[in-house]
Amino acid sequence: MTTVGIIGAGHIGSALAEGLIARGYDVVIANSRGPETLNDLVAKLGDRARAATAQDAAEAADWAVVTVPLKALEDIPAEPLAGKIVLDTNNYYWERDGRIAELEEKRTTTSEMAQRHFAESKVVKAFNHIPAADINTGGSPAGIPDRRALATASDHPDAVAHVTALYDEFGFDTVDIGPLAESWRVERDQPAYVVRQNADELRANLGRAER
Repeated sequence: MTTVGIIGAGHIGSALAEGLIARGYDVVIANSRGPETLNDLVAKLGDRARAATAQDAAEAADWAVVTVPLKALEDIPAEPLAGKIVLDTNNYYWERDGRIAELEEKRTTTSEMAQRHFAESKVVKAFNHIPAADINTGGSPAGIPDRRALATASDHPDAVAHVTALYDEFGFDTVDIGPLAESWRVERDQPAYVVRQNADELRANLGRAER
């Protein structure tokens, strides 16, 4: 059985844990405050979930979700995620993360920062532009007209394929933005951010993005 390491137990991490377990995955989840603070969440998630440190979650993972504030990214251990696909859900909120010059000056993207930190992993943008409450309620079967779509971006085609299959499991179509350098198109304050859209509408919104 596939084990997913979820590093970050906030709204997105918790929603993904619930959705993954419902689809037959095992989950090892971590936060910055220690496994003992996740007892209530793990009890709610059931037998397929356990709490751990970020190090242990990364080591146990067949693939991982990193869903921590951007300012905490470099606190996540990179070595145990080497060779693994890492889903990055991040967006830059300067009010939370502090001003980051290379983002302010449009010299990089949050996902490129993640790829730089997880240099031996295959980072892929995912689930960053959907409200957490919609992750397990907004999907629909494949082929349904007007099915909601989500975007992804990566420098690794197999990571894009992985997220495309995962999105479909959760009931969403996929639009591939391209490399991580284009992932800004689906972040905060862009037309595609946290709105319900089908694949055609998402492509149009990505095209309207301004940096």
